[in-house]
Amino acid sequence: MAGSGLTRTPSLAQRSRLRASGAFTSVVVLLAVCACSVADADPIGEGPDTLRVVLPEEPPTLEPCDASLTATGRVTRANITEALTERDPSTGRLEQALATKWTRTSPTSWTFALREGVKFHDGSPFTAAAAAFSIKRATDSDIECNVDGYIFTDTEVTATPVNDTTLEVSTKSPDPILPLRLSFVEIVPTSTDPGARVRKPIGTGPYRIDEWSQGRFLRLKRFPEYWGKAPEFAAAKYVWRAEGSVRAAMVTNDEADVAIGLAPEDGAGDRAVEFATNEVSYLRMDATKAPLDDIRIRRAVNYAIDREGLVTAVFAGRPSGQLVSKGVTGYNPRIRPWPYDPERAKELVAEARADGVPTDTTITLIGRNGIYPKAAEAMEVVQDGLLKAGLKVEIRMLDVNAWLEYLLRPFPGGAGPTLLQAQHGNQAGDAAFTMGQIYGSEGAQSSYGTRALDAAIAKAQLASGEERQKAFADAFALQNDEVVRDAVMANMTGILALSPDVRYRPDSATNDEMRLADMRRAD
Repeated sequence: MAGSGLTRTPSLAQRSRLRASGAFTSVVVLLAVCACSVADADPIGEGPDTLRVVLPEEPPTLEPCDASLTATGRVTRANITEALTERDPSTGRLEQALATKWTRTSPTSWTFALREGVKFHDGSPFTAAAAAFSIKRATDSDIECNVDGYIFTDTEVTATPVNDTTLEVSTKSPDPILPLRLSFVEIVPTSTDPGARVRKPIGTGPYRIDEWSQGRFLRLKRFPEYWGKAPEFAAAKYVWRAEGSVRAAMVTNDEADVAIGLAPEDGAGDRAVEFATNEVSYLRMDATKAPLDDIRIRRAVNYAIDREGLVTAVFAGRPSGQLVSKGVTGYNPRIRPWPYDPERAKELVAEARADGVPTDTTITLIGRNGIYPKAAEAMEVVQDGLLKAGLKVEIRMLDVNAWLEYLLRPFPGGAGPTLLQAQHGNQAGDAAFTMGQIYGSEGAQSSYGTRALDAAIAKAQLASGEERQKAFADAFALQNDEVVRDAVMANMTGILALSPDVRYRPDSATNDEMRLADMRRAD
């Protein structure tokens, strides 16, 4: 599967659990039922008022506090459950959801006015008590919610209902983006088990769970008492097929209406729809080990990669120079992709060698099978460029669990200098969810940092508004110009197949949050 979704920073306990399950950041173990051909697959069936969706994998869970996992969130978020706020991926603005207004009343507290007349799928009313319960369950419980480790990290949050429609939320230290963080807390009723994961959540969304047949299908039905505009389709039925070509064929053969997670070669033909995602592919350099501890070598790695060639011949995307995409707070439009300059790469390697840098030390290029289409071929292109620059490089392709050992601290010992094939998707829309964990000296996914970059990140995290945008943009520029910890390759392009009977415009959040209410019948 493509490595969709955000890279996350869980607790040690969460890391252990997620490694065991294979579900972390852009990584979810494929629980899919593999079909060798469309004819062999269990057909979706259903009538014309049912939207038929085929996914790469079955959701590993529908637990609301794990909705930041890609395979869970694309089903649950804004379909079954909703949050207090939601981010518009096309503008980056924070919009109303279950909250209609929010005000910062002190450096450490916010007041939220809640939407009235909202009901949960079980008929109970949505109140501030339910919102406070959901926040505590997601951020301060023993069920190891993914949203806690990824969105809130060390943030201490206290939610207190003032009355049924007013909620106060406070933090131990100032947090200028708390309303954005809360867009990842799915609201559930107080009847939800606070100490255990739930299989079939109750939410306030436009659809409720009708039937989940493990390993076969998941069917949702329209919630007749939904507070907002009723979605056009009365029901949605999800099935999962591991092979992209099978998913594409199901749409072209009118066996499905929507298929997600496709590659160019999967054969969707004129049913294919390309869209920009929030995912960026990159190589993380272990800058603590020679020869990668010399910045000339790290710059040479960047010059040696033919990004245009990669996105033309290997995978879908556009060359990029930073780990966040346009629309994310902190994106720096002045940072351009590194140019392909093999001669300059050779010169830098030769200069370093003349100064005693051990450029003949073998660098291991650690790839991950299936992180995106043609992952192994992409690493072969990178290897070829680095070899031509005068470096010694070997490729080691790993499956997800072994690869995770290199993604997260503590890293395996005795590995020597490494380049790690990785992908990061910032679906939250703020560079705070990228910079600390990936570039901070102590970040869970960081192989190297500097005091200057740490200080720049810390300054940005406390800022707000235009000051926050500028501070994070400056931090990205510092990383690109003076630290050069990464070789960022491309902002990836997603592909889905769409029936001619359905109208839907995907956006950068589609891989992580595919809203059924945005799908309409074609005229």
